[in-house]
Amino acid sequence: ADGELVQYHYGLKDLVTILFYIFIAIILHAVVQEYALDKINRRLHLSKVKHSKFNESGQLVAFHLTSVIWCLYVVVTEGYISNPRSLWENYPHVYLPYQVKFFYLCQLAYWLHALPELYFQKVRKEEIPQQLRCIALYLLHIAGAYLLNLTRLGLILLLLQYLAEFFFHMARLVYFTDENNEKLFNVWAVVFVVTRLFTLTLYILVIGFGLPRVESQALEPERGNFFSFLFNNILFRMSVLLLVCLFQASVMWRFIHFQLRRWREYWNEQSSRKRAAAAAGAGTRQQTKLLKRDSGYHENGVVKAENGTSPRTKKPKSL
Repeated sequence: ADGELVQYHYGLKDLVTILFYIFIAIILHAVVQEYALDKINRRLHLSKVKHSKFNESGQLVAFHLTSVIWCLYVVVTEGYISNPRSLWENYPHVYLPYQVKFFYLCQLAYWLHALPELYFQKVRKEEIPQQLRCIALYLLHIAGAYLLNLTRLGLILLLLQYLAEFFFHMARLVYFTDENNEKLFNVWAVVFVVTRLFTLTLYILVIGFGLPRVESQALEPERGNFFSFLFNNILFRMSVLLLVCLFQASVMWRFIHFQLRRWREYWNEQSSRKRAAAAAGAGTRQQTKLLKRDSGYHENGVVKAENGTSPRTKKPKSL
């Protein structure tokens, strides 16, 4: 009422809050599964492998869409997009607005709830290592941004990542319903490349130019200042940027390799269809020629002439 702005800091009580929202996430996961995905699966009659992938993509589409809308609302209302300098100004960002802190706690709760869901969803054993690796990477990046006071940069990076992931899993859902429809994969490919470029540009802007200009360039863990003194060293700064560029290049290389393999499979399938159609056409023409050579047609096992009369057999001449 008096216009005082309340901000928040992280602490041990966050663990209790995260635990509470883990149970909330499990309940929401079950609701989406029972009232949406199971009903669609019963209509599609998918195989066991496609059934598992459809459920996975369906859950992630709901989560990524909600997170993109929520994250976009936060970064717009807090002015992080309209003022990019705010990503590094006044670092460290120890005290957070309520909606920023709540967003990070919910993100941590969701990815932690994904661990018991591996058992509830009966994920196949060969898929578990990949799922665990994905969950661990998300937890590492989100918790790192939250604990190291890089929440503003983390919000923008999550927005870009979730946007690309939403289109990918949406394309998978459409593909499972209609295997001939792969247009959304092309949309995802464009969005993926654009988000990678924005991510790399953002890293260079914040690490290369933003953090080295922070006023406090000393290591002050009690104030949450962990990085600015390191980025003041040009050698360390260039090493970090090099690692970031190499990582993004490896991601793009895997993406290009995947796209080339997909296009190769597509063109091989198209060429095999053309060869099959050409072979079928040649067989039809050959059968038509054989029918034309025969002057009559068969009816009840007797060869009939074209005028409907039976062909007259020649009597052998007596010697």
